[in-house]
Amino acid sequence: MSDRKKDHIDLAFQARTGNDEIDSRFNYEPMLSHHPSGDLKPFEFLRKTLRAPIWVSSMTGGTELAGHINRNLARACREFGLGMGLGSCRPILLNDEHFADFDMRGIIGDELPFYANLGIAQLEEFVLKGDISPVHRLIEKLRADGLIIHVNPLQEWLQPEGDLVSQPPIDTIRTYLEMTSYPVIVKEVGQGIGPESLRELLRLPIEAIEFAAYGGTNFAKLELLRSGESKQQFYGPISRIGHDALEMTGVINLISKEESILCKQVIISGGITSFLDGYYLINYCNLPAVYGQASGFLKFARNSYEELQNYVHYQVEGLKLAQAYFRIKESLR
Repeated sequence: MSDRKKDHIDLAFQARTGNDEIDSRFNYEPMLSHHPSGDLKPFEFLRKTLRAPIWVSSMTGGTELAGHINRNLARACREFGLGMGLGSCRPILLNDEHFADFDMRGIIGDELPFYANLGIAQLEEFVLKGDISPVHRLIEKLRADGLIIHVNPLQEWLQPEGDLVSQPPIDTIRTYLEMTSYPVIVKEVGQGIGPESLRELLRLPIEAIEFAAYGGTNFAKLELLRSGESKQQFYGPISRIGHDALEMTGVINLISKEESILCKQVIISGGITSFLDGYYLINYCNLPAVYGQASGFLKFARNSYEELQNYVHYQVEGLKLAQAYFRIKESLR
């Protein structure tokens, strides 16, 4: 007791907060709940049951380090009941040399969502040929539930080795949907998605939209950093164009109220820096939603599993606390 009181005296001045530090998104309701115990309530998402509203967003594959990262992530998904999207599976589309870096179904298990991933340029090539069998073989050999299509025209344009698309991505996606029975998720790669593109996607029978909004890892900027100084100066302003997760959630809410839509699930990712960001956005969203992270997971998955395990544990515990005591302010809905 005396040590605790001494700590209080010693730390009192350090613990002072100013009004400018307050998180004004929530009402704090300390009278209405006991301390949380047990697990979060399981729920259906992407045709399977999750035990926490967290999605492991797509990361890279094809190197020894990426294999280590993916194995750690898949293990965490299994332990905590999360869904997982692989990074681009292009390296194993026609060659199995790096297949082990992506082969995570045996780790994550059959009960949780696990998705393969291809870029729109690669998918367009197969669609225009009228033969998507290589895509189906990819999904089947990974025992994945479906395909994430990442739509990244700015990244491809800025990437020295980039592949240019010859038709609007929405046309490629529409045609692919007519040719496949596998579930589809569509995502961006760090700029987010504007309102007209969101409207077109919501009208399609896809499983979910993943934001990959502005505010997280921006792959257009990443490609610029790989380029020469003159290209960085000339194209730099492009990397600052986009839509953040809050804006995109508001647009989704508006469209879903005004129109009949076929896509009715959302993965809110991009700039999610804490469980509070995720908790706020998935509760603000009118559609069933989880929040996704890439760089946050990557930071810990590169090291030992115990570090990643600790990171996910604190997020889940934080979500339980938020559900007990924090309510979104009605003025912000």
